[in-house]
Amino acid sequence: MKTMTVSAADEARERLVELGGRTAQDLGLGRIAGQLLVYLYFQPTECSLDQIESDLGLSKAAVSTSARQLEAFGLIRQVWRRGDRRNYYRTADNLGVALQQGMMALVRSKVEAAAGEMDDIRALIETAKREDGADAELTFLQERLARANTLRSRVAGLLGSRVWRLLVR
Repeated sequence: MKTMTVSAADEARERLVELGGRTAQDLGLGRIAGQLLVYLYFQPTECSLDQIESDLGLSKAAVSTSARQLEAFGLIRQVWRRGDRRNYYRTADNLGVALQQGMMALVRSKVEAAAGEMDDIRALIETAKREDGADAELTFLQERLARANTLRSRVAGLLGSRVWRLLVR
């Protein structure tokens, strides 16, 4: 019977990739995106989508979608090899800065999405109050929603401020 030995380096990489996937999932980025980012970070050279797919045991579509997402955040970049049509990827040159900027972009987009949803809910409450009258529960929800919207506005203002951009550099 033949036994395969796994090197300590391979085991460490595998565990780090899983940790990256879980962490990214907890942050709302997506498990595969986290796995891909950590995988590329701990590779000495750029990797093709085929190699990533094979090493991580994921579908090419999932890897490609996650690569585009990470590239949009500036966390990875595409590398071209002369005479090769395949796409190769590596982590951003300054991953710390790219990660901060990418996370800030993610937080900003979540805050903006919340604003749209809160506007829809506000309209729902106002319509219900006009149709059904001044319901105490609707009034309570309207007051709390106004407070939550003030908080959301302050967070959005903070995220867009020059001071904040200087702090996260």
